[in-house]
Amino acid sequence: MNKLSAAVVCLGYLYKKLGRILGNSFTDTVGNVLKAMKNAESQGRYEIMLSLQNILKGLGAAAIPCHRDIYKAARSCLTDRSMAVRCAAAKCLLELQNEAVFMWSTDLDSVVTLCFKSFEGSNYDVRLAVSKLLGTILARALTSKQTPASTKHNFRRISLEEVMELLGTGFLRGSSGFLRASGDMLKGTSSVSRDVRVGVTQAYVVFASTLGGQWLERNFSAFLSHILDLVSQSHPKAIQSQMDAIGCRRCVSFILRATVGGLLGEKAQIAAAKEICQAIWKLKKVVDAAMSDSNLEARITNADVTASQHVLVCALQELGSLIHGLGTTAAPLLQDSSTGVLEAVISVIIHPSISVRLTAAWCLRCIAVALPSYVSLLLDRCIERLSALKSSPEAVTGYSFAVAALLGAVKHCPLGIPHGKGKVIMTVAEELLCSASQNSRISVQRTQAGWLLIAALMTLGPAVVQHHLPRMLLLWKCVFPSSPKDLETEKTRGDSFTWQVTLEGRAGALCAIKSFVSHCAGLLTDEVVQRLLPPLPSAVDLLTQLSSICKSYGNSLKTSSTVYRHKLYELLAVLPPKTYEGSFCAVLKELVADLTIPDGQIDASTFLLPPLCHEDDLLLLGPLLQETDHRFIEEQLVLGNSVAGGSLEYDPYSIYEKVAKRDSIPKPLPPVLSVVSAATRLFGVIFSHIAETHRLQVLEQLLNSIKQTKGSRQQTVQLNVVSAFSTSLKHLANCKGSLGPEEVKRSALTLVMGALESNNPLLRCAAAECWARLAQVVSDSAFAAGLAQVSFDKLKSARDVVSRTGHSLALGCLYRYLGGIGSTQHLNACVGILYTLSQDSTSPDVQAWALHSLSLIVDLAGPLYHVHVEPTLSLILMLLLTVPPTYTEVHQSLGRCLNALITTLGPELQGSSATVSALRTSCLLGCAVMQDNPDCLVQTQAISCLQQLHMFAPRHVNLSSLVSCLCVNLCSSYLLLRRAVVACLRQLVQREAAEVSEYAVALVKESREDFTPDINIREIGLEGALLGLLDKELDQRLCQDIKETLSHMLTSMAVEKLSFWLKLCKDVLAASADFNTVASIDTTQEEETAKVDDASILTSESDERFHPFSNPRWSTRVFAAECVCKIINQCENAGSAHFDITLAQERKQRDSRDDFLVLHLADLIRMAFMAATDHSDQLRLSGLQTLLIVVRKFAAVPEPEFPGHVILEQYQANVGAALRPAFAPETPPDVTAKACQVCSAWIASGVVSDPNDLRRVHQLLVSSLVKVQAGKEAQGQQYNESTSTMEILAVLKAWAEVYIVAVEKQKNASDAQNHSLKNTKSVEESYRDASSSASGLLDLVQADLGTLSKLWLAALQDFALLILPSEYASQLPAEGGTFYTAETIENARPHYYNSWALILYATALWLTTTGFIVVDPDEGVTNLSRPVTPTTMCQDSSTRPSVKSPEDVNTDRFHLILGISVEFLCSPRSDAAMENIIACLHALQALFDVPWPRSKIGGDQELGVELLNVLHRLILTRESPDIQLAALEVVRLILFAAQEHVKEKRRSAEVDDGAAEKETLPEFGEGKDTGGLVPGKSLVFATLELCVCILVRQLPQLNPKLTCSPAVQSGKHLLLSEDGSRLVSAALVILSDVPAICSPEGSVSVLPTILYLIIGVLKETAVKLQDGQLPLTVAASLQALKGLLSSPMARAEKSRTAWTDLLRSALVTVLDCWDQVDGLQQQRDEVSLLTAITVFILSSSPEVTTIECLQKRCIEKFKITLDSKDPFVQCKCYQLLHSIFQHPNKTVSYPYIHSLAPSIVRKLQETEKAKPENAAELQVIQEGIKVLTALIATAEEEHRAHLVACLLPILISFLLDENALGSATNATKNLHEFALQNLMHIGPQYSSVLKKLMSSSPTMKARLESAVKGNQESIKVKTAKHAKNPGKSSSIQLKTNFL
Repeated sequence: MNKLSAAVVCLGYLYKKLGRILGNSFTDTVGNVLKAMKNAESQGRYEIMLSLQNILKGLGAAAIPCHRDIYKAARSCLTDRSMAVRCAAAKCLLELQNEAVFMWSTDLDSVVTLCFKSFEGSNYDVRLAVSKLLGTILARALTSKQTPASTKHNFRRISLEEVMELLGTGFLRGSSGFLRASGDMLKGTSSVSRDVRVGVTQAYVVFASTLGGQWLERNFSAFLSHILDLVSQSHPKAIQSQMDAIGCRRCVSFILRATVGGLLGEKAQIAAAKEICQAIWKLKKVVDAAMSDSNLEARITNADVTASQHVLVCALQELGSLIHGLGTTAAPLLQDSSTGVLEAVISVIIHPSISVRLTAAWCLRCIAVALPSYVSLLLDRCIERLSALKSSPEAVTGYSFAVAALLGAVKHCPLGIPHGKGKVIMTVAEELLCSASQNSRISVQRTQAGWLLIAALMTLGPAVVQHHLPRMLLLWKCVFPSSPKDLETEKTRGDSFTWQVTLEGRAGALCAIKSFVSHCAGLLTDEVVQRLLPPLPSAVDLLTQLSSICKSYGNSLKTSSTVYRHKLYELLAVLPPKTYEGSFCAVLKELVADLTIPDGQIDASTFLLPPLCHEDDLLLLGPLLQETDHRFIEEQLVLGNSVAGGSLEYDPYSIYEKVAKRDSIPKPLPPVLSVVSAATRLFGVIFSHIAETHRLQVLEQLLNSIKQTKGSRQQTVQLNVVSAFSTSLKHLANCKGSLGPEEVKRSALTLVMGALESNNPLLRCAAAECWARLAQVVSDSAFAAGLAQVSFDKLKSARDVVSRTGHSLALGCLYRYLGGIGSTQHLNACVGILYTLSQDSTSPDVQAWALHSLSLIVDLAGPLYHVHVEPTLSLILMLLLTVPPTYTEVHQSLGRCLNALITTLGPELQGSSATVSALRTSCLLGCAVMQDNPDCLVQTQAISCLQQLHMFAPRHVNLSSLVSCLCVNLCSSYLLLRRAVVACLRQLVQREAAEVSEYAVALVKESREDFTPDINIREIGLEGALLGLLDKELDQRLCQDIKETLSHMLTSMAVEKLSFWLKLCKDVLAASADFNTVASIDTTQEEETAKVDDASILTSESDERFHPFSNPRWSTRVFAAECVCKIINQCENAGSAHFDITLAQERKQRDSRDDFLVLHLADLIRMAFMAATDHSDQLRLSGLQTLLIVVRKFAAVPEPEFPGHVILEQYQANVGAALRPAFAPETPPDVTAKACQVCSAWIASGVVSDPNDLRRVHQLLVSSLVKVQAGKEAQGQQYNESTSTMEILAVLKAWAEVYIVAVEKQKNASDAQNHSLKNTKSVEESYRDASSSASGLLDLVQADLGTLSKLWLAALQDFALLILPSEYASQLPAEGGTFYTAETIENARPHYYNSWALILYATALWLTTTGFIVVDPDEGVTNLSRPVTPTTMCQDSSTRPSVKSPEDVNTDRFHLILGISVEFLCSPRSDAAMENIIACLHALQALFDVPWPRSKIGGDQELGVELLNVLHRLILTRESPDIQLAALEVVRLILFAAQEHVKEKRRSAEVDDGAAEKETLPEFGEGKDTGGLVPGKSLVFATLELCVCILVRQLPQLNPKLTCSPAVQSGKHLLLSEDGSRLVSAALVILSDVPAICSPEGSVSVLPTILYLIIGVLKETAVKLQDGQLPLTVAASLQALKGLLSSPMARAEKSRTAWTDLLRSALVTVLDCWDQVDGLQQQRDEVSLLTAITVFILSSSPEVTTIECLQKRCIEKFKITLDSKDPFVQCKCYQLLHSIFQHPNKTVSYPYIHSLAPSIVRKLQETEKAKPENAAELQVIQEGIKVLTALIATAEEEHRAHLVACLLPILISFLLDENALGSATNATKNLHEFALQNLMHIGPQYSSVLKKLMSSSPTMKARLESAVKGNQESIKVKTAKHAKNPGKSSSIQLKTNFL
């Protein structure tokens, strides 16, 4: 047999690859293969079918002679009992129909019937394969052209109606022939088997998909009417029972969803929605006619009405889903009055059938979620109808469903609904409940409606509910009898109708409370819980009485009592168990009864158990429980015959709940089943909370009840009991509880053991999970070992499949929750047993379960498993090769084992040893075998194994073959395979995006076979294919993975493939441009911007061929817009050329392959424009965000062709046009808010400087401002009030940003002006430009500044109230603030947090520019701080003083700004934006820039200290240099304010006490008379603390603790960063100002610290720089030193002596710096230290430096430095001496002159021998001469002659004779000229000395004369030259003088 299989397979592959090359041999081959089939078993038939498929593929049309034979063989296989054979036959026939015309012409009917037969008893794979065959053949039959061959067969074209009729037959009658069906119909037994119906449903979808979207668009109305007809009254058979009807409706919904939702673009979907609407109107007319007709046939027509209900349900459901998918793009559809979508839906809300009413309500909910602007409108309409039609039962239920559904939609609409709606709904609900008893005809409906509305209201959350809580609790209290006695009297009184009303009402009340507990957990305070409790015992009492009530009043109460039970269980399950402890026993009794006395024979396993099984184990149960694309219809096959699945009419209360993840609509199960599932959940909660002794009784009772039942009933009971017990174990495990004594464990074991050996595989899975939980709860290793032993014993003795599968899984699960397997002994035993079981070829089930269990054990054992890896791998490989491929479940388990092994080996797989490479090869081989398996789920395993391998050993996985495998399966019809493919791609592209992309394109180019038509990799690459897939895919998880994959690809490749990515995004965005009726650019502004062709923005190529993406969905377009933002971000990280057009163009010319973002600016703008003007609000937000980023990033890029302009300027029309629609009145507030942000960014960016051009965008902001002035009351009642807060604050923030920029620009311009006054004229002109644009911008704002300032202040007052701690809540104004209402306070907060900072800064700027003195002439002084809004800020007239003085108003404003800033800076949240902190600090800077606020803070020391402490903390917690610098600037201003204050006090004291004696003057400043500073109270102390913090953070060496003692040096000097230097400098400036605010005594106590820090910085940062400049910090420390030394305190009599001592010490410290030579000398900068000494000498009082020992040391330093080798150092030294020699105080300067003048003269005399080599040396000499010249000037008369006599010879020695002058270097020439000029200057002044000298030295005389003569000649030459051109001489003269 195996040989035969191998031969057949080889033949197939030979023909597939070689095809016609094999010549004519194929007829024999096929004949032989078919013969072999006659006696082959299923395995052989399977291989033969697949082989024939390959032969047909290879031969193509050449195989025609064999077609009939193959067809016959495949026909018989299509109804084979083996499912795998059926699949293979379907694939073979699918290949055959490509060439075999007869299949879709003459034999069409029989092929169709055959397919129907094949569906009977089929599994999922068969349905998938056969439906593909059926759909494809019918599509082929419909589209085939007439061929010559077909005319022979008298072939006629088949019409669409006939094709549909064929499919319809299968759907309605199944596979039985017509006669048999009619016979069965007479008997009334026939019902189409569900699998046929589901198969045909899938065929419909394949049929439509094969024909494609365009075909469907053209034929939609015919298609729709046929599909809806399937559930209409023309086929009563299909919908005779409710179950059948639900099943059929699901099928129809599925067909519509898959075709309309999956194939049509948005434009076509809107057309489809209109068609569906027409269908609804038609049915509505039928119903109306039937309802109004009161003739005799009323009964018959009523049957019509109920029959039309199913069509309506399907149509409404699809309409809802359609609009939900379209989102806001559906707006035009709803505005189209001719279609009347809303009217149609609302008109059927009062349909007689409850399911139609519910679906219509659901449809409204979908519309509301899609178009949030309709929520309020629809709510109003429905409430209004509900109140108007209170007496119609249909209207009451219908409209209450609608309101409930709409309330459920609110949580999906971020913009919400007005707060007042809650009140209206509560009132309506109360009215309904109160009026229920008035009219018995509708009391049930009113009761239900009232509670439904209350329950739905709870979903709005605590903010709304808290206002209605007391009324709701009152209703809750009244609905139940208050005592058991009342309950007894109730029982005796009622009849069955009153009981029905009562139970409905109470079930509703329970539901409302459950909704409250679930949605408003925040309100569940102890007090509220206490008020919830009283009715509970009574509710439980009623539960216990239900059975007796039902007995008394008959079966009519059965449903309502079941619903009551269900709702009570659900409520108890969410309440804390402590609250109903007293009722545990009673409830448990009922639960046990519900679980053990099943109603009817319903097998509930498929919905009860899957949630209780572990998701890994569910894989064992095949595709039925896995996620598939067809889950929606496949579910009904899983659920068994008695249930078709959930449906809305089973539980109307689910209409407001959140839908489960995968569902498009809630699907509650029938009450009988939901009770069981609620009971199992509640049992779990209660069981884990009752006493351990009680548990034993309960378990024994459950075990008994299982024993007492028989057959299928027993299985049902067992299933319920195991589910309940499993839930309780889960609860016990979660709350770490224990199970109880031995007996309880024994009973539990018995219970679980029984289930482990059940016939139901699902129950065995659940039991295995229970087994694991049991081990977890008992958590005792001996117990776990005991459990394992039980399984071992069973597995050794048992031979039946059931026990073997159950116990093998139990072994695998056992240690799942115990943290893995720790014992090698247990591991060895398990592995041994599972090896044996996995080779049991008699039962594939046992193999699959054993291998699955093995995979779990590999995972749980971790590193312990290493010893078993090799044998396990060889076992897996052997089984992969020997187990027949038809046993897919075994192969899937093998795949899981391999995956677990690869994970266990992990990174070891990278190793190079022989054993590792053998293991690796085995793994790769295993993957290859699985990749070849025809089963998609096995291929899924193969891909995930390769993914793991690639993670651990990337070099060893062949990437190209893996990528090709992935691309081929990208569009598989199996969801799990597609998920695996994308998950694998996601991992690959994180590491090797470029390679993956290249391989994909290469694969498509190479592959001969036509590639899957769904994806077009050839043109648009893998990226484009993924984008296309994202657009078609409906599975959320898959879409998320695709997005992540694309994001990774974009991150790594966008910069290299820039054009490609931008084109992709543009194609996606442009594909929608033709569909959009884009807001056209208004033409008033077109004249000046004619060069921008705006029309080109709107037109897009309508030719289909150019669009790789046809009509992508809005969500895909939003993703594309997000991608554009990411691309810009990537380019920003990649380099500056992307944002510099000149550089980009240069580099592009050098290498044409280079690509830069700036070259695509037009595309970026166009994409942003298309997105920003779309119908979809989501897309508009993304478009505006893109525009914002583009404006911010490109605002500064200059336009090279027009200097002075920027590149964005040419796009102003586009930007204006993109923004304008966002300010239209009907635009949602979030879009307008975003647009405001873009407006302010655009105006602030400075792209447009001409005020006229700016006006367009400015006008938009002005219009918004007008809207804001109307205040919160005037906002439309469409959304929640907080949205108007959002919009108002966005507008105010935008204006604030513009104002801030305008003020900054003007400030910069005025700085530039001051600067330009010193410079030439051209600068002035450019300044005029700048200032005009700045003032232009300021003028634009100025007009509205009065209004704005008031609004800003109002917003800040609001914000100040909102940030008060919660304990002040009672002080908040009752009616809310200016821009928020009291009820929506929580929703409004985030909007204030988002915008307060800029508003604060703008307000501070405004107040400072007005100098805080603002009196509004119109308002008088009264309303100074009142905003112009309707509410006066939370002060009513009685409490406010009638007039506030300007001083008071200013003080209030000052404290408002200061208070908000301090509150925020005290503890900015860790996520607080940097911009907010900086804006806040800037606001404080602006505030203290003007005198009045400074006087406030200067006069209030506590305030100053607090502010400093806050800034100190900010500096500690925020590393950013910008923040720290801004904070230091505020500190400086605070200190300045304090100085002003002290000065003012001193001045006024002097004036007051002018006459008095000086001694009696009090001391001002800190430190008073004692000099003590109190930490926490002292401003000086706080300032010092803050400065020390900054300095030590930048220069840790300053901290004496760190360096052990101040003297020790800590290694090398650190060069500070630029930011660090700026921070240190700012801190030093502040330090030097500190003494000014101290009293003399105070100054003495702080001086040592300040000196230590300043000199410390000098020491640490005095390092030579390359260019000889002083480091910034050194300059700052010298400046600070100078400030200190010249401080008045140094001279004040009280502090003078102390200061002198301290300053002398400081000087010693500076001098000591020289003496520390530890190899650091070479770095130390002598110049800085010398300068410091000079500063001491010049700035301090003489007594500091004239003390002899110090003076000596200073002179010594100068001497050393004069001898320095470095000319720069010498030069500086001369300059410093120059200033010292000129000191007016002789006691200071003379010692230096006496000591140093001789050595200077000596050095200059030496120069005669060594002439200067370069400019630096020349400068040294020049400085030396200057020093001597200065000396002469300062000397006394009698000494001057001596000095001149010294100087003149030196100068003359510098002169050159004529010959030497010609050949001299530049330096010597310049020296010659310098000397000559000096001589000509000095000579005349001291002529007597000169003459004396000349006479004494003839050589000198000769030298001087020749030089003077030479000079005169050269002047003559020059004047002769310049005679022609006299204007220049003066300027040249100037230059020579400079030297």
